[in-house]
Amino acid sequence: MRSAVSLFSGAGGMDVGFAQAGFRTLSVSELDATACATLNRNRVAIGHIGNENIRPSSVKQLDLSYLRDKDVDVVFGGPPCQGFSVAGKMDPTDERSQLVFDFMNIVRDVTPKAFVMENVKALGVSDRWQAVRSRLRQHASRAGYQTTMQVLTATEYGVPQARERMFLIGVRNDLLSGQPETLDSEVQTNLQLHEAPYVSLKELIQSFGPAGTTQNPKTCTAKIAYAKSPILRKSPYAGMLFNGAGRPIPINGASPTLPASMGGNKTPIVDESEIFESASSYVESYHRELMGGGLVRQGTAPERLRRLTIRECAAIQTFPDSYDFQGSKSSIYKQIGNAVPCRLAQAVASAVEAILAKCEMNHKAFAAE
Repeated sequence: MRSAVSLFSGAGGMDVGFAQAGFRTLSVSELDATACATLNRNRVAIGHIGNENIRPSSVKQLDLSYLRDKDVDVVFGGPPCQGFSVAGKMDPTDERSQLVFDFMNIVRDVTPKAFVMENVKALGVSDRWQAVRSRLRQHASRAGYQTTMQVLTATEYGVPQARERMFLIGVRNDLLSGQPETLDSEVQTNLQLHEAPYVSLKELIQSFGPAGTTQNPKTCTAKIAYAKSPILRKSPYAGMLFNGAGRPIPINGASPTLPASMGGNKTPIVDESEIFESASSYVESYHRELMGGGLVRQGTAPERLRRLTIRECAAIQTFPDSYDFQGSKSSIYKQIGNAVPCRLAQAVASAVEAILAKCEMNHKAFAAE
């Protein structure tokens, strides 16, 4: 059984993925009290073997140096990303932007065999964050780790969501022989083993049934009203045909990235008649009318248009069906939107586990010579 430490755990998306890859957490840290309640309700699913309840805690006050003697396999987590996200202000002075270095301080204190830090794609590719990437690699190098930074797309690993995330993966120098390029290729080779197709949004929702049933309760009642001054784009799923930031989404492919701001009128919209009755898309039809100079409609959109339910959002993030979220509906939507897709985390965790297993085998073979 592999051991791990979970930081910035949120609702447990990464924890579920690592548990599915065979890891068990010795320590779990999360600041939000409601998310901690969710973690405590799902201790088996997240692979937590600690005896005490998970209570709100800040990584800035954590002292995990006592775990150094336990030879922890992996420290993993996703520090808050608002300071780096293109959806935010991308402010380098944002206090949350410094939490990636608090993560590295824990790695330094625990000295695990490996670590996995998750964050937004922008941290991995934006020129704006080149200095931050360099500092992170320097921190890792001083702590004794080789690193590789991978930007991954969730749909490639069986997740029905076009979510792109950055993963900084480090392996301790005493375990991994060779150049940093070796770690790059090892991670990429092992990740390829976990690539998988995803089900379309239409198939996923059909498996739950219409919103409002026992199996799929309607959890967002925010009205969908026509925009008085529509913003038109080439795609009917861009621009703004309806009020609010929760735009319609196409059902025949993967979902766009689910935002943490869901719960009200920022919750994505789907067309039930299109999903369950094979009707033509209402959104696409209305878009064609407007693009052709048609009149702008007023009032509330027809009931066939409705917002994603909590259960559907959790499934899009590939949480287990039995996962028990705690808190208000708005809090649950937020927890889901902030999470790392479980299957994406499982793919990364499995790749790291395979690398550690290979390193250990090589060391045994060397010692036997």
